[in-house]
Amino acid sequence: MSKLLGTTHIKSMTLANRFVRSATWEGMADNDGFCTPKLIGLMKRLAEGGVGLIITGLAFVTREGRAAPWQMGAEGDLFLSGLKEMTDTVHRADGKIALQIAHGGCYSATQLTGQEALAPSTHESGVIPRCREMTVAEIGQVVAAFGESAALAKKAGYDGVQIHAAHGYLLSQFLSPYFNKRNDAYGGSIENRARIVLETLQSVRRAVGTGFPILIKINSEDFVDGGVTVDEMLRVAALLEQAGIDAIEMSGGTVYASGAYSALRAAALDTPEKEVFYREAAARYKEKIGVPLMLVGGIRSYAVAEKLITDGLADYISLSRPLIREPALINRWKSGDLKKSTCISDNACLGPALKGEGLYCVREPAQT
Repeated sequence: MSKLLGTTHIKSMTLANRFVRSATWEGMADNDGFCTPKLIGLMKRLAEGGVGLIITGLAFVTREGRAAPWQMGAEGDLFLSGLKEMTDTVHRADGKIALQIAHGGCYSATQLTGQEALAPSTHESGVIPRCREMTVAEIGQVVAAFGESAALAKKAGYDGVQIHAAHGYLLSQFLSPYFNKRNDAYGGSIENRARIVLETLQSVRRAVGTGFPILIKINSEDFVDGGVTVDEMLRVAALLEQAGIDAIEMSGGTVYASGAYSALRAAALDTPEKEVFYREAAARYKEKIGVPLMLVGGIRSYAVAEKLITDGLADYISLSRPLIREPALINRWKSGDLKKSTCISDNACLGPALKGEGLYCVREPAQT
């Protein structure tokens, strides 16, 4: 049997294969962030489609940290019922699911929250949205909120949580010298910039206990001048390893870095050579870091995914847009039909979500 399809374990979580649905904003929650039948239905299709682990779209840990309309929330017990319905549905389909928890930082949707955006630093460039530098007390409050949301996830029956520290949202902003101009204990050296991330991990661990899987998503690099580099990513990964993280998902790019360096690059991935956006960073990671690596970005072919695993460049294969096009892609591959994903990576799937219709591939009929 291919290593791709073998059983693995991350702490208390047993996964049937090495394919992961990477967190993707679905735009299917209601106006207040509560789960809807449509959102739960998507998770059910992914579980039935054979993916080893589903990671939900980003769920806000505080109201002022909400980053998008129709985004999931995980702020207090008011959200418990819907979250538990989601996990129960996935488990009935023999799936596993982790809740991604996040804060938008300077990219929080102030028009939705009615509150000012918080960030590591203020910026006068006009390129980054207007935001206010967080006080040390506010940093502590957000760190605590991540822990509270993680406790809620465990209570709701999720199999793990993922801390979102990638793509230019709050924790990623602290890591990045492009966003973070602080001169206190949370700015300057990479160790200082990583402080809030490590404190968040500690907060989450206290909330969920020693046996519960905690994952994190980080950037391989920011792809902006003055942003996080691969060298700094490796230092952050080493600090996370020392602090007891259970798995790291590697992505890249920020909300700010659009086009060719966006986390969702529109690209014609028509040859194996064009797949795998962060191959070199992954190779450097695997040389130095022992924590299991989930690799996302550009992977469209079973053969490419299998080679990444057998060559030791990744431990898990994370997919986003291919599973929007084909929620049952993994079952198709397991059946022996190894044709590459039919996703053409044009990002047209974002259009319906931005209009409030929920995320779906416009090349396929919408599913409800």
